[in-house]
Amino acid sequence: MATERKALPVIHKTRCTGCGWCVAVCPPHVLSLEVAHWKKFSQLHDEAGCTGCGKCAVRCPFDAITMVRIPDLPPAR
Repeated sequence: MATERKALPVIHKTRCTGCGWCVAVCPPHVLSLEVAHWKKFSQLHDEAGCTGCGKCAVRCPFDAITMVRIPDLPPAR
């Protein structure tokens, strides 16, 4: 039985150094490194595949990743 994710990672590019630690610890492999203006940044490239486990945020040595809660959906009628 799959669990429903409660949060998604938000990567703060001003703090991200492109070290890749978050990419390495991501179990569903939905994070990647991108290059912009000769600098590497982490990026969530598959939001739908993210499980919301938070391992990326815990592993980031620069506090560049924040897990942001997904608002609860209203009940179906």
